[in-house]
Amino acid sequence: MISAAIALVSLLLLFMITNRLSYGLLKNRILRMRKWGLNICCGKTDGGGINADIVRHSQVPNFVLLSDIYALPFADNSFADVLCSHTIEHLEDPRRFYRELQRVGREVMLVVPPLWDLSAAFNVLEHRWLFLTVRKRHTKLPPFVRLPLAATVQQLLGQRFHA
Repeated sequence: MISAAIALVSLLLLFMITNRLSYGLLKNRILRMRKWGLNICCGKTDGGGINADIVRHSQVPNFVLLSDIYALPFADNSFADVLCSHTIEHLEDPRRFYRELQRVGREVMLVVPPLWDLSAAFNVLEHRWLFLTVRKRHTKLPPFVRLPLAATVQQLLGQRFHA
């Protein structure tokens, strides 16, 4: 009984450490790599250029409120670089969204939960897709599959998602 409790606590600690490394340290490092022309689905982060999202989460500068992530209000090649961090795993149509990012930006950087961050990669409470990669950042859409049980769990919880 005690060894099972120790194993569970150790596993939870491992999940917390890998998640902190993935979401805290590595995500912030990527954000600071450069001034991003467009920080799409920015949440509370400032990418240095245009920060855009479907909801205003905080007072970030140069904020643009989006009504449709699949039809961005920017001209073709408006941005040298686009940062999309921890967003695409939530969406119903990752390929369509990625094509739209490619339309508005010459270089697109996707930041996704890597497989080694188990608590994020397999987050059936929030994510729809599992990205089959151990890397956190990508300049091309990495392979992905629908996250098992995610739709069922999210439906049972009554979660609403933006298309």
